[in-house]
Amino acid sequence: MKRSLLLAAVAVTAVAALTGCASGASAPAASTPAALSGAITVYNAQHEELTQAWADAFTADTGVTVTLRNGSDTELSNQIVQEGSASPADVFITENSPAMTQVDNAGLFAPVDSSTLAAVPTPYVPGTGNWTGVAARATVIVYNPSLISEADLPASIMDLQNPEWKGRWAASPTGADFQAIVSAILAEKGADATAAWLAGMKQNSVAYKGNSTVMKAVNAGEIPMGVIYHYYWYIDQSKTGENSKNTKLHFLKNEDPGAFVSVSGGGVLASSKNPAAAQAFLAYVTGTGGQGILRDGTSFEYAIASGVPANPALPPLDTLQAPKIDPASLNGPQVVTLMTQAGLL
Repeated sequence: MKRSLLLAAVAVTAVAALTGCASGASAPAASTPAALSGAITVYNAQHEELTQAWADAFTADTGVTVTLRNGSDTELSNQIVQEGSASPADVFITENSPAMTQVDNAGLFAPVDSSTLAAVPTPYVPGTGNWTGVAARATVIVYNPSLISEADLPASIMDLQNPEWKGRWAASPTGADFQAIVSAILAEKGADATAAWLAGMKQNSVAYKGNSTVMKAVNAGEIPMGVIYHYYWYIDQSKTGENSKNTKLHFLKNEDPGAFVSVSGGGVLASSKNPAAAQAFLAYVTGTGGQGILRDGTSFEYAIASGVPANPALPPLDTLQAPKIDPASLNGPQVVTLMTQAGLL
């Protein structure tokens, strides 16, 4: 077999383990590429283009056929929980981590190979070690400088519940992206403070369908600012910029819940019929090959593993001053309950 990208990824993870940048979790040793054959099914809630690129490269490298079943975070996590041990999925990939926690709490993941966990820095690995981060996205305020100056933006996302922000900010409350941000508020501030914040959000915010729509509304001057993830702005800027040309981004930093960095996750189902290939796919995604595809692609999400730097257009992750939150602690179902009680869902 010709020189394998997967072999390179495994080598990198071994180096990472020796240098101590790993999470320290233990799991069975990774399968060798020579043992790989057959096919795997990936339930994919990530950008389809990105995961397809990962799948195509992995197949070219190993000969393992990868079938993608695409859907949203919560749609697919609920489906996996309903399917249980009969799920045809071998691997689950998400945009945000609460969906991973839902499947993990149901006991449906196998431990991730220790060599794969070794490639991913601790902040992007859940305490359980049963899944791992594969990418990340940063929470930002997108604002229109003609309507509000950066100096006048809120100091904290928590301030947005205050009366002075009524009608002055937008969000997409029905989306998994925003619900993940609320899960960070819940983890940092507790249920009572989160419920109070959501009540303020119900009074103050303007709801749109989707982060792109929020950004377009800010760009058009319909509203001064919105809470979104960073990559929507960078994707538009990399094209025509027509939906973001009148806007700028503000990073709240200071470990504020509004500086939350959401972890996109990947895990292997305990019921996988081809666990060797499933673990190898996750190793590839977090290795230099997979992370290089992420860095050089069009999603503008953050590469986080194997020492691969982020796309140079993005501010480095270590400058964002994100809050330190164990991804395993993010409670998606409780967030849905709280947002429903607040009348946002």
